[in-house]
Amino acid sequence: AELAPTRGPVDEALAKVASGWAPREFEIEAHDGAIQFRAIPLKPKGTRIGSLVLLRDVTELRRRERELITKDATIREIHHRVKNNLQTVAALLRLQARRIDSERGREALEEAVRRVGSIAIVHETLSQNLDERVEFDDIADRVLAMVAEISPGKVTGRRTGRFGILDAEVATPLSMVLTEVLQNALEHGYRQGDTGTVEVSAVRGGTTKEARLLVTVQDDGVGLPEGFDPHRSGNLGLQIVRTLVEGELGGSFDMVPASGRGTRVILDIPVRAQK
Repeated sequence: AELAPTRGPVDEALAKVASGWAPREFEIEAHDGAIQFRAIPLKPKGTRIGSLVLLRDVTELRRRERELITKDATIREIHHRVKNNLQTVAALLRLQARRIDSERGREALEEAVRRVGSIAIVHETLSQNLDERVEFDDIADRVLAMVAEISPGKVTGRRTGRFGILDAEVATPLSMVLTEVLQNALEHGYRQGDTGTVEVSAVRGGTTKEARLLVTVQDDGVGLPEGFDPHRSGNLGLQIVRTLVEGELGGSFDMVPASGRGTRVILDIPVRAQK
């Protein structure tokens, strides 16, 4: 049925919905709630006789949507602030390193700067996402570039394969592990003036229920010293790797001589399957 002309934007919208000229849908939201209107024209034998108007109370649905938006914004802001705080800590450590006369003390603080920096990269990525999962390929590339700055020679880094999307609880320790392994390869595998390549490879496999991520880091440096045992070494970096891989990530870690020359590090980590 036709509705008499009314006043106001809401009344005009209602009149258009109920007129039955064409399918229409709109929503009215006030302080007390939200109502969704949908009109279906009634045209038996092609003759318009009016419309069927459906009303749905979507107050609770809109309230939950607003809560999710607020929650997402809050989580992103938290990650952003954590990233800023970590960058501040890194800056303070750099300043402290410049004031230390001891070469070993300066190197230790510079290592700490890179460790903090790898965590900051993850939080920066999380601050730009709507959920607690990240595309790790970009993080791996940034960690590789950051660590390559310490190379004593002309050593280049490259990545092959894809890490894919990882949960935050995997991405954060994995970024630290990758930092330690790359740092170890560049510091101990090459001498001043050496040239070479460090390659990071990532392969995802396994079943839907038991997906795994296989990461290898291979260099063409001087190789492992005779009798070296990566599972017993007192090196702080390797201790961090073992603790994070075996403890937090529930995976396995090994370091073996590469075929021909250099060293190969193998990480096998359980991950959530990608959809």
